[in-house]
Amino acid sequence: METWEPGAAGVLRLPSGRLVRGRGLRDGLPGGALPEYGVYLLGKEPPRVEWDSRWVRWPDFRLPADDREARDALSEVLSRAASERVELACGGGRGRTGTALACLAVLDGIAPGDAVAYVRENYHPKAVETPWQKRYVRRFS
Repeated sequence: METWEPGAAGVLRLPSGRLVRGRGLRDGLPGGALPEYGVYLLGKEPPRVEWDSRWVRWPDFRLPADDREARDALSEVLSRAASERVELACGGGRGRTGTALACLAVLDGIAPGDAVAYVRENYHPKAVETPWQKRYVRRFS
């Protein structure tokens, strides 16, 4: 098994060196290697994919419907990213995906107060779109 190519579109390097791809589902599947595992952050069930995946109910511009489920999914993402190509995705790839990536960075050792800036600098400058998403990250531990 391989992880993502460093520097590929949407790929975030976590402090541990693990690579996770974030993307917007509306943008379509990027070229190159396919994910081996995906977590899809959507208000309704995502379309089927040919790789192992998980759905976390997370309405657009909001927070996860079930915090425990979201935390469990992110812990699994962090674990699997050590040896697999893992992606996190929502509709546009910024708000929910950015929030989840920031929480993942917290799980990987970034201080909660620094995680949004880390993701904006290393993934997308407009990641984490709403004040409540920012607050969710600051309170995530």
